[in-house]
Amino acid sequence: MHISPSYPYDVSVIIVSFNTRELLRECLQSILAECDRLPHGGSAEILVVDNASADGSADMVAREFSGSATPVRLIRSEVNLGFGVANNLALEAAQGQYVVLLNSDAFFHPGALHLALEHMNDNPAAAIGGGRLVSREGTAQPSARSFHSIWLDALVLTGLANRFPRSRVLGAPERSWADPNQPAEVDWIPGAFLILRREALIKTGLFDPAFFLYYEEVDLCRRVKAAGFRVLYWPDIVVTHLGGESSRHLPSVKLSEHAREVVLWRMRSNLLYYRKHHGWQARLAMGLELFLYALRRIRNFRNSNPARRERGEEAALLQRMMLQAWQETQGGRVSPPSPW
Repeated sequence: MHISPSYPYDVSVIIVSFNTRELLRECLQSILAECDRLPHGGSAEILVVDNASADGSADMVAREFSGSATPVRLIRSEVNLGFGVANNLALEAAQGQYVVLLNSDAFFHPGALHLALEHMNDNPAAAIGGGRLVSREGTAQPSARSFHSIWLDALVLTGLANRFPRSRVLGAPERSWADPNQPAEVDWIPGAFLILRREALIKTGLFDPAFFLYYEEVDLCRRVKAAGFRVLYWPDIVVTHLGGESSRHLPSVKLSEHAREVVLWRMRSNLLYYRKHHGWQARLAMGLELFLYALRRIRNFRNSNPARRERGEEAALLQRMMLQAWQETQGGRVSPPSPW
């Protein structure tokens, strides 16, 4: 893939949009305000990739932001490309020295963009930087995480990581033991907000198109670290992110078609990631989930409490979905045709 070597802008801000028109408007307003706060002479562009939204998102961008002082470029896709491929499309077109990826449900706090550029300038070995993600109410969200392993995934799936967040051992998956106010070198940064160094992308390549949704940023962070670059977390860059909170409150997988779809996407990407980076451990990743869902099913399936019975039925459904993901990805070896 081709990335332009010339940098007429200091930064390109990329948003991938899918049916989030009102949030996208607020997101763009937040970015434009940050562009106005850049030091004198600082320049920026904004690229919006619309993933075939059905809510008029693309038309809203064209109508309301085409005359902005900071140029807003709209890329319309006729199909949902997923997160990584849509970002790749914009990355190839971007003309900024640095590239910022921002979810359409994420909003800069004042000064965040300027700070991100300063930190990247001050840390030439950094390929990827992230900031402190918070909910609309200011609640902290996981902002810097450890690479997946069978052990760490087991801590998350069993709930031990959530139950003992201050333990350096049990709280390792989301680094919940660490002081969120301290900068740190970390394994990977969530894709809600990332700032990327173009030279690193030229060396390592863009997002792997095999991942339709989930694990794209984990895979990219592994590759840039393997190439000798650093991934850094800076707490003074603050970004409000709505999705991190809403995803914790998805309806029951058994009852919600959307929740089932999201979980299946996660399972597919999990297997693709393990096969790519850990080979045969993809089978262990599948077995771990099947085993834990089986235990949950046995504990709850014939319980007299209706809520417990529903948890047992949901566990049985999750078992079937993991087996489906295993078959569809051929054990993590192939990505199903997009869009998933």
